[in-house]
Amino acid sequence: MSDRFEDIDYWKAIILYGLNAATYKISLGKTLLELTKHNSESLEWSTLAKAYLDNYINRLSANPLPQQSNPSRRTVMERITTQLRLGAITYEEALSMVEREAFNDVIPRFHTIGVNKLMGAEKFYHFDHGKKLYLHDSLFKIHESSSEELFKELDARWSLLEGAFQMGHDNWEMANDIREIYIKKGSERTNITGNIPFLNGYQGNVCFFCGEQMIPSDIHVDHVLPRQVVMHDEIWNLVLSHSLCNLHKEDFLVGKHYLEKLIDRNENIMGSNHPWKHKISASLGATKAARAKSTYYHYENVRQVLGNRYWENSPTYNRATDPFYKKLITQLNNKQ
Repeated sequence: MSDRFEDIDYWKAIILYGLNAATYKISLGKTLLELTKHNSESLEWSTLAKAYLDNYINRLSANPLPQQSNPSRRTVMERITTQLRLGAITYEEALSMVEREAFNDVIPRFHTIGVNKLMGAEKFYHFDHGKKLYLHDSLFKIHESSSEELFKELDARWSLLEGAFQMGHDNWEMANDIREIYIKKGSERTNITGNIPFLNGYQGNVCFFCGEQMIPSDIHVDHVLPRQVVMHDEIWNLVLSHSLCNLHKEDFLVGKHYLEKLIDRNENIMGSNHPWKHKISASLGATKAARAKSTYYHYENVRQVLGNRYWENSPTYNRATDPFYKKLITQLNNKQ
């Protein structure tokens, strides 16, 4: 950029002309201007996290609209503030989560407009990730001369993004209510790799999604119904897959043939003597019909949240020739 541009021009370019697939950068801009008034040249990571969290708490309590463009996901800050509002975590726990999770992308990328980083250096701050953020004279200068104008632009840009995001979200209010139901009943993320040997006994070393053989170095434990909605690691929703299948599936809704396959897999476990069958029974129901009904109930809830954005895997996939399914059906038929 030319030297004729002033500090405020750089700032407005960042705030008003960035890609802004989420509201992170807007909130960080507001946080930086608020903290600049204390005239401290360096900020502790915890101080930054508190101001950033408080901005989102105030924003979402007064105007709870979606904070990113992808309708199938919620931002880190939406998840944290929702858990806090529902009493699932304390304010101190929320602060700790913000420090760990919220700044990994936005602080390194704040100075980027599109794919270009201003001047190859940090215009308004530099940082020691996880420890401190150091404010530059340019930030103090624009705060002193134009803070009222800049705060108004930040609020306007934030509202504009929320409005655009809401237009792209189907049934956003209903989806948000459903997410909150699962957050209230949710559990902390656990290490689920220990389930591989148990689950593999019911999959015959083939991928749940594509039906092809797996090798030990490329086995992932995956949630059939995305964890970012159901908020738990219960065994009835876990399967093994290739890393590539897991990556392609992401957080999309699976086609119903996979749900039928999951129901049959769970009934196979219920017919065994493994103690984890009691966990499935406690989660889904005491009878086969009740378990199927509960599974479809969760599936429909996830569909309401994610919309009709299905992942069907390969168009050539055929359940009838899937070795996983053939083995599973044979075992189920032999038990009947």
